[in-house]
Amino acid sequence: MDEILRLPVEERLNLLEQVWNSVAADPARVPVPEWRIEELDRRLEDSYPERVSWNELKSRFFDRT
Repeated sequence: MDEILRLPVEERLNLLEQVWNSVAADPARVPVPEWRIEELDRRLEDSYPERVSWNELKSRFFDRT
């Protein structure tokens, strides 16, 4: 770590970008805490309290025709 901190800022940023790209290459492997998933679900529900499933939406659309 000390060796990394001695690098010029530009090189550290380049290293950081390489590390980030390696993580982002496989987002399914990035751990997401359960509390974060619950919070996102709560916010989605707050934003769209009347949201419906994709199947329900398809039914509504095709039943109108």
